[in-house]
Amino acid sequence: MNDSLKGYQKRYLRGLAHQLKPVVIIGRNSLSDGTIKSISETLDVHELIKLRIAAAEDREMKKDLLRRIEDRCDCIVAGTTGHVAILYRPRDDPEKRRIILPERAEDEL
Repeated sequence: MNDSLKGYQKRYLRGLAHQLKPVVIIGRNSLSDGTIKSISETLDVHELIKLRIAAAEDREMKKDLLRRIEDRCDCIVAGTTGHVAILYRPRDDPEKRRIILPERAEDEL
């Protein structure tokens, strides 16, 4: 995803994701093509998902795994808590998007 989100937009997405359950779990097989396909298809439907990373043994491994997911699935990590990550990818057609990110005027900053 070319443009990154601002802090308040990520906070908004984390709030929306609070009630969600992880829909994709990355296990011992790590990041296979099937896992990438599953994440991408789920993002196509929901735009915002939670992902459980069961295989990450340390923070650096988890960060690397999430960077690869961002690159291959063209999404943004909106936040992480423990072994759970929140992924966001808006639909291509703005009229079909379910999630409308808040915008702030420059004078509100």
